[in-house]
Amino acid sequence: MRYWHTVGMERDLYLVAYDVADERALRRMLKLVKGYATGGQKSVFECWLNAAERRGMLDAAGRTICVETDRFLIIRLDPRQRPMLLGRAEPVVNPWFFHQG
Repeated sequence: MRYWHTVGMERDLYLVAYDVADERALRRMLKLVKGYATGGQKSVFECWLNAAERRGMLDAAGRTICVETDRFLIIRLDPRQRPMLLGRAEPVVNPWFFHQG
């Protein structure tokens, strides 16, 4: 288990999505994104990222996807917007400290 706490490194909430055709690349992309994700399903995830983590994810995704057939999307969500949760969704209590397992 690893615990991350960043002091002085602001995290922003991003929506990360991908569509990858090759099965091996798809598994690598899932592992990559889930390593940063706090929630999501299938190929769309919520990720709290600081600038360095965002760059790292973009670099790794660029090495994983085929630019002719695959898609990778990362969208910074508006921090002023309150999340609307439905079903079993649980809000992130403290985005500055979370468990990555």
